Amino acid sequence: MDRKLWRNFDFILLAAVAALFAFGLVAVYSATRGFTPASPFHFVTRQSIAALIGLTGLLFVLRIDYRHLVKLGWLAYAGTLLLLVAVLLVGRIEGGAGRWLGVGGFSVQPSEFAKISLILVLAGVLDDRDEARSWRGVIKALLCMAPPVGLVLLQPDLGTALTLAGITVGMMFFAGVRLTHLAAVVGAGAAAVVGVVVASLQGWVTILKPYQINRLIVFLDPYRYRHDEGWNVIQSMIAIGSGSFFGKGLFGGSQTQLNFLPARHTDFIFSVIGEEFGFLGGLIVLSLFSVVFWRGGRILLAAKDRAGSLLVAGTLSYLFVHVLINVGMTLGVMPVTGLPLPLISYGGTSVMATLIHIGLVLNVGLRRQKIQF
Repeated sequence: MDRKLWRNFDFILLAAVAALFAFGLVAVYSATRGFTPASPFHFVTRQSIAALIGLTGLLFVLRIDYRHLVKLGWLAYAGTLLLLVAVLLVGRIEGGAGRWLGVGGFSVQPSEFAKISLILVLAGVLDDRDEARSWRGVIKALLCMAPPVGLVLLQPDLGTALTLAGITVGMMFFAGVRLTHLAAVVGAGAAAVVGVVVASLQGWVTILKPYQINRLIVFLDPYRYRHDEGWNVIQSMIAIGSGSFFGKGLFGGSQTQLNFLPARHTDFIFSVIGEEFGFLGGLIVLSLFSVVFWRGGRILLAAKDRAGSLLVAGTLSYLFVHVLINVGMTLGVMPVTGLPLPLISYGGTSVMATLIHIGLVLNVGLRRQKIQF
């Protein structure tokens, strides 16, 4: 790769990503050190190994011009669809859902990589501005989204399905899709979600499991379901509220350390941060994400072409949906959908995929126009 390209490398973006990951490691260690007393660093070690693999993927992505990656997008898309089918056939079931494939001693979640391949494909499909502003372009984008969303819902994984939809809508917005078309798509999508929920409640279809429907309802009044589905949200709100401004200190959170807080190293990792590091710790994490969005936004606006800007738009949409839903559900203002907090929550595939996403953004930044702001 041309050394001149490295002048455009965004070290601030990479530093913010590294800081988020480091913060996440500390939180994961605090949340999991009691899981395996004989090996308190077990989860931290696995998370670090996943990050090294993800960093390798980031560097690999950097070396290939993103325009070539877009051309290879359909190959990656086909590969991830095959993996999603494999999950349905031979996937490992955990927590009532079959989302993982066993690879050696590790488990891989193909739906995380489906987000990357969808972004690559949509960057090519929406590259033509005139077509993107027509119903033809909108329909093509929706047809690209439909197969992975359908396969993910069959796992079932509502959170990832919503993320794939969010990525598609975000990229269509940045592609210049007419607002009337976009509003129609969002309205139809919302109506479809309501229809699926009602149909599942009535037993007409089995797309959503009972526990998923309960999660969608519980966040409206978690205390009404305090002894079952509402328990997670209530304990999360107690943990965050008890952290006050400065927090109770590392290893000092009673909800975390006394096992009241469920899924504290995955879905509710932000609750651990709120309890032990307080409002200040949560603010630091959100500020670091803000830096990522800021630097990503600069790269998006200075991208050499539409394909580049759309790749960045896809990654920013992915991050935005995850941060919004994850933090929202820990605060009790969003339904619990099982989405991890990128770079913070424990999850090897999530960390690897997120670093590859960041690699795509940095790739566009290396080959950008001169930034004037």
